Amino acid sequence: MTDEFKHKDSKGQSISPSLPDNVKNYLIDIDGTITDDVPNEEPERMSTCKPFPDALETINKWYDDGHQICFFTSRTEDHKEVTADWLTKHGFKYHSLLMGKPRGGNYHWIDNHIVKATRYKGHFTDLVNKNEIIQVFKD
Repeated sequence: MTDEFKHKDSKGQSISPSLPDNVKNYLIDIDGTITDDVPNEEPERMSTCKPFPDALETINKWYDDGHQICFFTSRTEDHKEVTADWLTKHGFKYHSLLMGKPRGGNYHWIDNHIVKATRYKGHFTDLVNKNEIIQVFKD
């Protein structure tokens, strides 16, 4: 790991790395987000579904701009090869692929790093700032 990602706490102990403020670490779902919503129970569709063109264009732009791209999917490890092949076949640029995201939605992510979430609603565009009500821990 490069020195820019090595961090220490106030006691001098190593802590988890953080990306620079201008670099986002995108965690992007696959089914229903960058292609049709294909359930794990129909794996034969995973290799034939088509990508959403705006997703491919936007994600590759983020990659080219220096952001980290990680596809995080509810597909199982058994589907990893077909998923990686599909991403490559359609030209998605990415850094990592994580399988086994919990199924069912209604995600609430708790982390010691900054977490922002954007719900996919039918098309990819550049992200814009918007004030919304969010849930946080009580001070």
